[in-house]
Amino acid sequence: MAPMVTDMTTSRQVRAGKREWLGLAVLALPTILIALDMSVLHLAVPHLSADLDPSSTQLLWIVDIYGFLIAGLLITMGTLGDRIGRRRLLLIGAVGFGAASVLAAYSTSPMMLIVARGLLGVAGATLMPSTMSLLRNMFHDAKQRNIAISVWMAGFVLGGALGPAVGGVMLEYFWWGSVFLLGAPVMALLVITGPLLLPEFRSERPGRLDPLSVVLLLIGVLPVVYGIKEYASHGIEATSSLILALGLAVCAAFVLRQRNLASPLLDLRLFGGRTFAAALAVLALSMFVMAGAQFFLAQFLQMVSGYTPMEAGLLLLPISVMMVIGIMASPALAQKIRPAYLMAGGLAVAAVGMFVLSRLTEDSGIGMVIVGGAVMSLGLGPTPALGTGMVLASAPPEKAGEASAIQETAAELGTALGIALLGAVGTAVYRAQVQDGIAAGTPEAASTAAEDSIGSAVAAAESLAGDTKESLLGTVTRAFTDGIQISYTVGVVITLAIALLAATLLRGVTPTLEEQGEAQQH
Repeated sequence: MAPMVTDMTTSRQVRAGKREWLGLAVLALPTILIALDMSVLHLAVPHLSADLDPSSTQLLWIVDIYGFLIAGLLITMGTLGDRIGRRRLLLIGAVGFGAASVLAAYSTSPMMLIVARGLLGVAGATLMPSTMSLLRNMFHDAKQRNIAISVWMAGFVLGGALGPAVGGVMLEYFWWGSVFLLGAPVMALLVITGPLLLPEFRSERPGRLDPLSVVLLLIGVLPVVYGIKEYASHGIEATSSLILALGLAVCAAFVLRQRNLASPLLDLRLFGGRTFAAALAVLALSMFVMAGAQFFLAQFLQMVSGYTPMEAGLLLLPISVMMVIGIMASPALAQKIRPAYLMAGGLAVAAVGMFVLSRLTEDSGIGMVIVGGAVMSLGLGPTPALGTGMVLASAPPEKAGEASAIQETAAELGTALGIALLGAVGTAVYRAQVQDGIAAGTPEAASTAAEDSIGSAVAAAESLAGDTKESLLGTVTRAFTDGIQISYTVGVVITLAIALLAATLLRGVTPTLEEQGEAQQH
């Protein structure tokens, strides 16, 4: 069985051996699965809808509850792992994820599937910070740790990219529940091999878990994530703004409580570290532009170019591969180029790719999409890899679980905000263009649907014929591509600003991803 690690033993600069690298492979599997599970469900929605007949509200909960609970519980689970043992929490989560996967696969009602997806979210929240924080204990050598983090990050990207392809194959030959069964054997392998390959770690001074803090954090983060998602779907409205404001107020109450606790759920002192705070900000902002940019690519391929979701996913696969290349090349490049400048240079390259995408029109071919997307993804690669390494390296070893959870929560919120705010820019342009461009004589129902979204417009156009149909489709595709052009232009400006931020605030970070002073102490 792998050894127990404490606060004292993590400080030894011991190079990882065969066991640690095999352990990394084991840790990468649940990471791939979690990302895959986030993307594969959308393909299964038509099939499970036909079988279970959920209401529109139930369907939204089936899709969203998984991500909501992961976002709301990440920090709690990261801190819990530091206190009861990171490997123990990981294995408990693996058992829960496997069992919930089977429950989801064989659900016989919408409510049963909602419960199963909720359990998957709770279990998923234990897996993500546990896997990342264990890397901090397994790889004490900074160079090896940075490679391990890049492998972990690449697994997450690959999992999301493979989702449409894997889901499409499963749905082609099996029933909709089969997409959930992928989790069971992977988690079984983790439970069997984890005790042999992964070290245990828990803090020597764990403190007491504050239940009220757990509740405040959950009921604070959930409305924030929900409000942001509503912005992405329906624009800025009074109801979603009120929900978001209430969530932020609860989050503020949570922060105030942490300041007065001897053993807080979230140690606010972590944010006092220059590298920790700056790397976290750069990471969240990079996820902001990355998520918004990728969201528009998928929509363009489906709504304008006419590809199916599975075809669009396969066409986007080379773009994801370029991001994996950017991630995996980062540790070696960071030994030759100061990490801050490597991140800034990568972001500048990403801005070039976004500029290419800002020139898309309704007549653009797939080549322009792939070239622009590939350049953008390659440039974005170094930031999550190096930024995550900086966050972990700047936190004390006994706080690695908490730091990992904070990093992942920031990435989740950055992703949601990117889709919501860049999406809102595109939607505003789209609606203004559609309102001015719809031809006289278009049925009112079709006009109303067209003003809502391009997806609704394409569906409404199916009931039309002749010139009316062609005119409506031409108007909405032009309006949509105009919205994309503006959104990507905004993305270029934001990406260049993030590059400047990274080069300025993180320039003191060494190739080991530590502050200059910290590196000299080691």
